[in-house]
Amino acid sequence: TNGSITESTTYGDNEHSAPATHPIGASWKLWEKLAAQDSAFGHPAKFYQDIPAANWVMSATCTFKDDRIVPYIQKITGKDPYSGSIVTSGPVSIRDSNWLLGISISRQPHFQQQKPNELIVWLYGLFSDQPGNYIHKKITDCSGAEICQEFLYHIGVPENQIAEIAQTANSIPIHMPYITSYFMPRQAGDRPLVVPEGSSNLAFIGNFAETERDTVFTTEYSVRTAMEAVYRLLDVDRGIPEVFDSAFDLRTILSALYYLNDKKSLTELPLNQIEKIGLNAFLKKVHGTYLEEILKSQKLL
Repeated sequence: TNGSITESTTYGDNEHSAPATHPIGASWKLWEKLAAQDSAFGHPAKFYQDIPAANWVMSATCTFKDDRIVPYIQKITGKDPYSGSIVTSGPVSIRDSNWLLGISISRQPHFQQQKPNELIVWLYGLFSDQPGNYIHKKITDCSGAEICQEFLYHIGVPENQIAEIAQTANSIPIHMPYITSYFMPRQAGDRPLVVPEGSSNLAFIGNFAETERDTVFTTEYSVRTAMEAVYRLLDVDRGIPEVFDSAFDLRTILSALYYLNDKKSLTELPLNQIEKIGLNAFLKKVHGTYLEEILKSQKLL
């Protein structure tokens, strides 16, 4: 496995920030040594060096015991965090956060050892070069309690309660220097092929190996590259599951449009007069056609 986004991770605590200094990780050193022998093994420097200042290197876990935050989470998500269902159904971005703070709350309890009165929130900041709105420091310089305070401020907790609630929580800041590496600009050849040309006993697996059409940052990518490596090197006559071409599936695109617009149909969208005229003309044109059936099946009509 060449490269790693969690290599060299450091941790802080309620009172201390996570150290930003770190040695180069072993997986990156290994890839560098391989790449020095043959250009077919890729260019690791593209991924772990010169990472931009506005990056995602910081996240944190906050374990709350104070139920005063529950109504604020419930107002944002529409769910009781103790209901037993997934609370945020994925990450939620706070658009007016200088850090572009994101929150994700999984089904509670999330861990087997978690106590009934504990609520665990995962936070991350995508802009680590900007001062916070409440804590006027970069997220990389903040202790766990300070990151927690910034989160409480953005979800609407009264300022006279923020410090007290944050102090009773257990917040762990996490510095991951290579978490942005998957998303660095690259070109063909920067990642090695899973099985380099002419190789009979060496393969690369994971998100820094090149395979067709798949998207990085997924477990599926790692599994698919491992299948490709094993099947090709051991001459196993078995097919690798194809990547679903959602970008070319009209139904998937229309369904995404429905959910991106907060589950509104086309006629419920906030359109101006010219856009409404255009939409009405379009709907008349597709009336009675298969396209109208697809729009209805994806809840846009």
